[in-house]
Amino acid sequence: MIKGIFAYDETSAWVGPPGSLKSALLADAAVAIASGSDWFGHRNKHQTGVIYFALERADLVRRRLLAIAKTKGLERLPIAVVPAVVDLVRPDSVRKVLDTIADVEAEFYGPEYDKATGAGVVIFDTWAKLIAAGGGDENQAKDQGAIFANIQRIKNVTGGPHVALIGHTGKEADRGPRGSSAIVGDVDLLVTISGEEIKTATISKANDAPEGPLFSFKSKVHEFGLDEDGDAITVNIVEPTEAPAPAARSAKLSANQQTFFRILHDAGDAGLTLEEWNNEAKAVGIGANRKATLHDLRKALEDRSMVREYGGRWKVNHGG
Repeated sequence: MIKGIFAYDETSAWVGPPGSLKSALLADAAVAIASGSDWFGHRNKHQTGVIYFALERADLVRRRLLAIAKTKGLERLPIAVVPAVVDLVRPDSVRKVLDTIADVEAEFYGPEYDKATGAGVVIFDTWAKLIAAGGGDENQAKDQGAIFANIQRIKNVTGGPHVALIGHTGKEADRGPRGSSAIVGDVDLLVTISGEEIKTATISKANDAPEGPLFSFKSKVHEFGLDEDGDAITVNIVEPTEAPAPAARSAKLSANQQTFFRILHDAGDAGLTLEEWNNEAKAVGIGANRKATLHDLRKALEDRSMVREYGGRWKVNHGG
C-alpha cells in the first residue's frame, strides 16, 4: 500500500518508548492508506481500508483519526476502530477476529464510503496488551510465537492483509522491543522510533529494504474547540519535519578505533556478537590484556553513532 513500508501479507512492528508518538504515527498512516495519499514522501500504490484494534484508549484513537482527517480535509474514510481486548494467544480467538474483519469489510462496501474497499491493513495497539489479554508473557518466545502463528492464520483466511503491531522498547531503547527478541525474527519490518522533540522512525530490520532512518516528525496539537468549562479539547497528531542535525563527531579515529571499526564493517550485514568482535580484535593485538580497552573502543564508536547493538549482535550503522 505504501511503497517500501506497508506491503500485503507482511507484518511490521513499530516500537518506541512512552511518549514517542508511535500510536499517533500509525493513526496518520491509517488515514494515508485509507485515503490513497502518499505518506512522508512514500508513494501510496493502493488505497485500502484499515481496521484499528484499539486494545486501550479507543476514544483517543477515534479523536486522533478524526483530527488527522480534518486537517487534510478528508471524510468518509474506510477506517474502523475496534475497542476490544483481543486475545490472540489462543487459536480459538482467531474466529472472533475473522468475524470482526468480515463485519467491518461489509460496512466498507456500503454506500457510506466513496470507494468500495476491503481491509488491507490491520493494526493492533498495543503488542503488550495483545499478548497479556490471553495470559501470555511478552518475555516468553513461546507466547509470542503463538500470536504470530494466529496472525498468519488470519492472513491466510483474509487474503493477506498487512498487520502492523505497535509496541514498546525496553529500558534501553536502542536494544529494540521490550520482552523476548523473538519478535525481531517474526516481523518483516521493524521500525524503532526515537528522539525528543523531533522523532525519527528508523528501520532496524527489514527483509527486503535497507536499514536506516525513514523520516522524522514531531507532535502537532489539534484543537477541536472548547468543552463546557471553556477548556480546549485537544489531541496530539504528527507532522513531518527535518531530521535533527547529527551530533558532532571527532574528526579522526585513532588507529585502534579504525581497526576495531573495520573488523565489524568487514562482518557485513550479519554483524558480530560482542564476544566475536572482541576475539577478532584480540587476534590482531588489540586489548589482549585489558578488557577495558575494548570497552572504550566500542563506546567511542557508539558515541559517534557509527555502530549499534541489536538482538545480541553488533553492526555498522547505515551510512557509517
